[in-house]
Amino acid sequence: MENNRNFFITIALSILILTVWQVFYVNPKIETQREQARIETEQAEADAAEKATGANDAPVAVNPDIPGAAPADVPGGASEQAGRESALADGGRVVIDTPRLAGSINLTGGRIDDLLLKDYRVTVEKDSPNIELLNPSAVPNAYYVEVGYVGSEASGQVPSYDTVWSVNGNSKLTPQDPVVLTFTNEKGLTFKRTIAVDADYMFTLSDTIENASGNAVSISNYGRVTRFEKPQTTGIYVLHEGLIGVTGEEGLQEIDYSDVEEDGKVVPSKSSDGWLGMTDKYWAVAIVPSGKQPFQPRFVYLDDKRSRYQADFLSDPMVVDAGGSATVETMVFAGAKEVSKVDAYEEDRQIRQFDLLIDWGWFYFITKPMFYLIDWLYKLLGNFGLAILATTVVVKLIFFPLANKSYKSMANMKKVQPKMLEIREKYADDKMKQQQAMMELYKTEKINPLAGCWPVLIQIPVFFALYKVLYVTIEMRQAPFFGWIQDLAAPDPTSLFNLFGLLPYDVPAFLMIGVWPLIMGITMFLQMRMNPTPPDPTQAMIFNWMPVVFTFMLATFPAGLVIYWAWNNFLSILQQGVIMKRQGAKIELWDNLVGLLKKKPKQPAE
Repeated sequence: MENNRNFFITIALSILILTVWQVFYVNPKIETQREQARIETEQAEADAAEKATGANDAPVAVNPDIPGAAPADVPGGASEQAGRESALADGGRVVIDTPRLAGSINLTGGRIDDLLLKDYRVTVEKDSPNIELLNPSAVPNAYYVEVGYVGSEASGQVPSYDTVWSVNGNSKLTPQDPVVLTFTNEKGLTFKRTIAVDADYMFTLSDTIENASGNAVSISNYGRVTRFEKPQTTGIYVLHEGLIGVTGEEGLQEIDYSDVEEDGKVVPSKSSDGWLGMTDKYWAVAIVPSGKQPFQPRFVYLDDKRSRYQADFLSDPMVVDAGGSATVETMVFAGAKEVSKVDAYEEDRQIRQFDLLIDWGWFYFITKPMFYLIDWLYKLLGNFGLAILATTVVVKLIFFPLANKSYKSMANMKKVQPKMLEIREKYADDKMKQQQAMMELYKTEKINPLAGCWPVLIQIPVFFALYKVLYVTIEMRQAPFFGWIQDLAAPDPTSLFNLFGLLPYDVPAFLMIGVWPLIMGITMFLQMRMNPTPPDPTQAMIFNWMPVVFTFMLATFPAGLVIYWAWNNFLSILQQGVIMKRQGAKIELWDNLVGLLKKKPKQPAE
């Protein structure tokens, strides 16, 4: 009975770990290779477009779908045959130049549609191109932010997707120098837009509406984040990529691209605060409506000749009295999801739950503190790999009392193993009496037979919290360790099957068994060999093969996670060895290793 129980416990733990691994499986392609392929594809499309005969030969009608406006009111057009450079050269623009951003604002529509991240490159190579976050509407992968208004006959024409703004004064946007745009319509309404940007990723659009029409007018403010062409996502459950927002009573809304394609649109309840936009693994674009007027948020998929995704809002109408004025302020975040910056925006700008822009997951209460610990140790040690090693030590210290208790119980089980064998032999034909005798032995010797499971169970939430941190936080992206590990968030790039790069050929992704996965497998093997080999053949088979399975399984995981697991195994071996020696229990490691090399005697034929 005891063997069966241990067998079922082992199987249950194995299934649990394998199932979680399957759910959170990381595509074996290295993240940097995926991003490089995406950039190369986009560049190839842009090059082909530029070679096409005429940028405007085949215009495609685009309905910008301004919230609350009828399609007939918002005709527009764009050509998918225009390259990015030619699209940027067409029309007036205001240059964006900050320590971390470069790009421009299109004076037509006042769109932020050209943005490059200065601090981030596509790959770890020094000459790799910078990340292009936003693109104008004339290219296939258009992605932009627009703020405008919906008016009435009394208001006349109000700023929208096709409004051409005029620059008033400075034409270069920097953190020190805002840009002022103006537009006056036929009714005498003047819109003065002041665009400011900080040293990081937050734009502030402050619109002052002056009414010289002689009549009170009613207008509504809208904002939208629009993305043409479905982006390539990682496609795993551990990370949300798609439309996102925190508004109304619903709070956090995470909507996959495929879901909004199927539903057409998702319309949460009205809200008076919050934000909405789109998120990638490391980057995001989000719009924060003014809190002066309630607004209706919406997430939509539009497929009228050019398919696109849109997160937008439409505020309740506001009245601007004759001779009066009104001010509307809208914030736009466009950049890298750096934890410190996102948290600071939430606190300083009073943006509701803005930290959820980073997908901390269900175990938020473990994952985020884990990141803060690693980040603090990184600032102390100067290397994220060393910070992970130090974090492992801290975690071991936190769980030291529980682990010690478990290892002591395991050591006591080794000491009474002869008695356990006697009981099995004595009651070999009576499993009930065998179980009763075992339970009495446990009670007398104060042994918990499940104690050995606790160290594994303790590691699981910590393991996945660290996995989440490594996978979703941009701070870990392209963070080097030492030697060949130049990106802790990507798998170990070496492989045993080409002698770690010595042989001149590439190996399939499933055979990318690098140095660190091998080290992890060896430490796991040694740790398991510190215990006696289970007498049950099925248990022994699992005992022997589990390190091999885990080596292949973890080879596709981020290198930082594999380094953590290997280091944790090594510390566990030391801890278990010291405790077993103090308890007077025999350490089975050497005998088990020697036993593996001995030939087993052949079973006599029956």
